[in-house]
Amino acid sequence: MNVEMLQVADAVAREKSVDRELVLEAMEQALKTAARRTYPGLNVEAEIDRDTGEIRLFHVRVAVEEVEDQDNELTVEEAQALRDDAVLGSEFRTALAPIELGRIAAQTAKQVINQKIREAERERVIAEYEPRVGELITGIVKRVERGNVYVDLGRGEAVMYREDLLPRETFRQGDRVRAYLREVRNQPKGPVVFVSRSDAGMVLRLFEQEVPEIEDGTVTIQRLPVIPARAARLP
Repeated sequence: MNVEMLQVADAVAREKSVDRELVLEAMEQALKTAARRTYPGLNVEAEIDRDTGEIRLFHVRVAVEEVEDQDNELTVEEAQALRDDAVLGSEFRTALAPIELGRIAAQTAKQVINQKIREAERERVIAEYEPRVGELITGIVKRVERGNVYVDLGRGEAVMYREDLLPRETFRQGDRVRAYLREVRNQPKGPVVFVSRSDAGMVLRLFEQEVPEIEDGTVTIQRLPVIPARAARLP
């Protein structure tokens, strides 16, 4: 079981392209949430050993000036009786017995892990693509829905709306497409990467690739037509 925890963490990290440590932290949070059902009212912490996969649970109490929570707090004097170097804010951890994850607890744990993974994926997409706004980007058409093209970028997905296509331009699943990354927008369901083949920036970037003087700044394009790509032959 212990080794399986690490194997699952490795598999999820690879599948979702997120850091292994983040997956393990999500698992610890899930175990902590599940343990609170077994130890109601206690401040519970969970740890997964990064080398062995061993799961450990602890009851954590904090040294305070005035105790308001008898279960999770103790006075500084009480703390110093347990440990000479204890000061205000010192934590004391007591090992708890392992728990058996029942059906409800397992479902709760799964929900917590999935939520943490989604949050990590959102942060990764923003970190990966927001700095690349204004660049040309290449991907594979994943699907086409109602004229909108969804592109697999390898570490994320982009959408190219019908109006971002060139006239009479069509794509099918599996086609390779190069487009202009015009925006990364953080929406309630997660960040969305928007790309276009009709944006003026597409032509500008192509000019830069083909004309060295533009790329090195010797020649500057002052103005482009409103939608130049519609009249251009784009690769």
